[in-house]
Amino acid sequence: MSEKYVIARYEAKGHRFEVLVNPDLAIKLKEGKSVSIDDVLVSDFIYKDAKKGLKASPEAMREVFGTEDPRTVAVEIIKRGEIQLTAEQRRKLIEEKKAQVLNLIAKNAVDPKTKLPIPLKRLELALEQARVTIDPFKPAEQQLDTIVSQLAKVIPIKIARAYAIVKLPPECSGRGLRVLQSMGVVKKTTWLSDGSLQVELEIPAGLQQELIDRVNAITKGSGDVKITSVR
Repeated sequence: MSEKYVIARYEAKGHRFEVLVNPDLAIKLKEGKSVSIDDVLVSDFIYKDAKKGLKASPEAMREVFGTEDPRTVAVEIIKRGEIQLTAEQRRKLIEEKKAQVLNLIAKNAVDPKTKLPIPLKRLELALEQARVTIDPFKPAEQQLDTIVSQLAKVIPIKIARAYAIVKLPPECSGRGLRVLQSMGVVKKTTWLSDGSLQVELEIPAGLQQELIDRVNAITKGSGDVKITSVR
């Protein structure tokens, strides 16, 4: 984002509190990510009107936050209040969040009729058709269920898990198992009489083709993937 700092504002009990923040880091903090408040803040001052340079009183801070410590108060202002972004900043943030949401849906959802992943372009068009509102400050994971329920009004879609049995040849078993563990939950491993490793795996349903592609790449086509169910 182009602006070096913006105002984060919170109002409660007839008082207004403002702090000057780095917009990118403030958004990460608001989303619950691990960010140092010292990096977020442009200054340590808590204002009642930052543009006029009017500081909030210690009494007001104690009344609303139970403390007058500026760092503690600043964290609460950012988490509870609003970050005053420019129109361009907000547009960019929404576009970034939209991309995150779409990728998350593509990874976790399927067409319940075919049990197959839904193409990203189709999801994007459905998002527009359903007039879905994306919250730029809320983590994509927390919006997933709500947005999928809205999309279900215009296309067949549901969150699902795929279950697969993967067979890895002996020379690829170690590396292959690590890849499978990174993609989902390994339910069971079995060493077969020919030295191959059989893995029962649970993955997000949208990753079925990626699983097949990655196993083929690791084993140079000598591995095997069988999708046993999608539910």
